[in-house]
Amino acid sequence: MAGRVNLRLFYGGLGVVALIGAGAIWMASSRAQGTQVQILEAPVPVGTSTFPGFVIGSDSAPVEIVEYADFECPACAAFTILAGPDIKQRLVLTGLARWRFRGYPLHQQSLLPHHAARCAGEQGLFWEMHDLLMHYQTDWITSRRQLGKFREYAQASGVKLDDYDECMREGRYASQILATRDEIAGSVNATPTFDIGDVRLVGAQPFDTIAKYVRLAADTSR
Repeated sequence: MAGRVNLRLFYGGLGVVALIGAGAIWMASSRAQGTQVQILEAPVPVGTSTFPGFVIGSDSAPVEIVEYADFECPACAAFTILAGPDIKQRLVLTGLARWRFRGYPLHQQSLLPHHAARCAGEQGLFWEMHDLLMHYQTDWITSRRQLGKFREYAQASGVKLDDYDECMREGRYASQILATRDEIAGSVNATPTFDIGDVRLVGAQPFDTIAKYVRLAADTSR
């Protein structure tokens, strides 16, 4: 079965090629138009009934990148594919920044993939599931069997399927996902959005832009 899942993901990669092409155009357009920068007066609050997100990187990193993103958002997928690897390798793994993902489901079909990612996350495999949902976005969005697709991605991520299935059946995180969405909606109105230090960047950003503001925030924190 594992081989079959990997083969399906391989063929699903045809959609990734198209997404990368569209993403490159998106990034080039964003660069040409200039980065939309806002001064962040206060961070988005995290209430007792909401979820602070998943973090990769060291607690001692001087800068935190907070990304508000939706698994159904094409620009979010483009950012993950084109800029994500460099952010992990050159900013997170070097200890300069940690990366916090806060799910913000704005699109029509986005609640289920966010819930699937949370169910993988309770087994410590959120980022693996995150990457598959983003990379194969065009594959599952057009599928008539989305739950089956998510289960395939979960298996490819390495989750224990019995526990994952139970989590999905229960809708274990549904109310928290909705509460978190409502909380974020008070100050964020587009995906992806990035808070870095006291700066907010709106829209998919190339790695160089993210790195620029991470280094500025690191210099300010010294």
